[in-house]
Amino acid sequence: MTDPTRSVALFGTEEEVPPPRVLRAGRLSAELEAGNLRYIRWDGEEVLRAVSFIVRDRDWGTYAPEISELSVEEGDGSFSVSLSATAGAFAYEARIDGRADGRLVFHGRGATQTGFETNRTGFVILHPIEGVAGTPVTITHTDGSEVEGRFPEIIDPVQPMMDLRALSHRTPGGLSVRVLMEGDTYEMEDQRNWTDASYKTYVRPLALPWPYRIEPGEVVEQTVSVTVSGEARAGEASGAVSVRPGEALGPVPPLGLGLRPEDAGTALDAADALRALGPAHVVLHHDPRAGHDRGTLEAILEVARALGAEPWLEAVVEAPDDAGAAAEVEALGALARDLGDPFATVLVSPAPDLKCTLPGSEWPPAPDADALYDAARRAFPGARIAGGMFAYFTELNRKRPPVDRLDLVSFTTSPMVHAGDDRSVMESREAHPAIVASTARIADGTPWAVGPSAIGMRDNPYGEAPKENPRNVRQAMNRADPRQRGLLGAAWNLAYFADFARGGADAVALGAGTGPSGVVHDGSPAPWFDDHGGLYPVFHVLRGLARLRGAQMLALDAGPLAGLAARTDEGVEVWVANPGPEPVEVDAPGRAAVLDAASFARAAAAADHMDRLAERDGPLPLDAYAVARILMES
Repeated sequence: MTDPTRSVALFGTEEEVPPPRVLRAGRLSAELEAGNLRYIRWDGEEVLRAVSFIVRDRDWGTYAPEISELSVEEGDGSFSVSLSATAGAFAYEARIDGRADGRLVFHGRGATQTGFETNRTGFVILHPIEGVAGTPVTITHTDGSEVEGRFPEIIDPVQPMMDLRALSHRTPGGLSVRVLMEGDTYEMEDQRNWTDASYKTYVRPLALPWPYRIEPGEVVEQTVSVTVSGEARAGEASGAVSVRPGEALGPVPPLGLGLRPEDAGTALDAADALRALGPAHVVLHHDPRAGHDRGTLEAILEVARALGAEPWLEAVVEAPDDAGAAAEVEALGALARDLGDPFATVLVSPAPDLKCTLPGSEWPPAPDADALYDAARRAFPGARIAGGMFAYFTELNRKRPPVDRLDLVSFTTSPMVHAGDDRSVMESREAHPAIVASTARIADGTPWAVGPSAIGMRDNPYGEAPKENPRNVRQAMNRADPRQRGLLGAAWNLAYFADFARGGADAVALGAGTGPSGVVHDGSPAPWFDDHGGLYPVFHVLRGLARLRGAQMLALDAGPLAGLAARTDEGVEVWVANPGPEPVEVDAPGRAAVLDAASFARAAAAADHMDRLAERDGPLPLDAYAVARILMES
């Protein structure tokens, strides 16, 4: 068996991603990527996550700009960048100037020759969240008035700051940062709603109509100026990462998979492998608008039974009124009784709630939530009734369910709503603690579950559908994301499960057995797997986590690594992942098994790969996005 290329092993694609160019002006630095700035730092401390001039379409998709006439000059304590770019039917010019005194100016100016429909065209500024959430900020409004505020700690469902001209705050290291935004009115949204690791300040208030049209000859011109001052505190020294389990927490929650009727055939074909994975439950999606009926429900039930997993019903309710919805749910309950009442948990959602309603917009007609959940309880008297959102936490936060009518609150997430690059996907774990805290507040004591979630988007609440991906590239809003098949996907899934398990989730469902978010190759086009078939790296992570169900979870001090620890009959079992592209060393006693680029091919053919623990001496090396299972003595 030939080994895959390193790119396929890590990312599931041969797509080449050029490294960002680091610009420096004395103590000021920034990364230039696709004509925009990321990771703006002073003395090495991050002061802003990004400043970008972006162009979006009417479905909130962001165009990848075609850049020409790029010029970069550095020297004498300064840097300057100029470029021309085309994004859809919109063309623009940008200039960026950075100086050693901490002054950074980004100017954008553009127009369209043909007219252009957009939901947003202009600047977006991202503030990081770690060490910033809950801290003071001085807000300057468009009339020049100043007020004191705070960055939200619990996730704000709408816009925590509006009518903005400037924002001033201090970083965790004590630096002073001021961002001045000119050319339009700006406002902020809390991007942790979508598991982004940032607060986003963007141009054009959402209260204005969207999509909107930029007419031929109309000029869009804006400027963002950043001023940084102060002395950053020294960072910590690097070295081997020490991994140590800590105090006892609750039990490891059950792990589930998702299943849609279109994937029933391939999932049944892969039943042996998926049964070996051992999911506790399978979330079966049923949507009459997609033609789902008794036959499709029987097909996905057959898969759940073949896997030995508990079937959960995830039912979309099409009728927009109370009476129609009640009749539809009762008919579904009668069908379930005819099938032997297989559903221990039933999730219901009105169809309109599968689409986003932006702040300030009118909610579309939908059944009353109390009446809908009461109807579900009558139709499924022996089941646990769940509700919330089949879409993302954002929608749950904006339209909160009557939790007193529910046995379980549910939602999903995807890290691909706003950005599709590797770093943004992995940085989404920074937002998980806030999602956990906010969900607990919404649920108010009612148990809650998350998923089926994956890197790729199973639905698009913000447009017609997720993006198809025939070129197998990394891009926001992908349905089929290549990293699901790579080590990055395995590391992300481990981090996701660990964060929500420690946060108190009653259950976590990740991806699916087959299909775009699957764990087993099902014949769909995929580099290397087309010739060899087999198991994706994420299979091994989910199999290991599923086997820990009910074990006593332990707190885990693992530094920058993602991981979970649990006490088992054999000892303390620790799963850790390297969430980045640079190798790290792990200081953790015990026998270990590793899944990395070197063992990728062997693991694809062996379901028990992570069972093969080996003794070792010294620190454990973890390559980029590698996963390790470590068994320590109790």
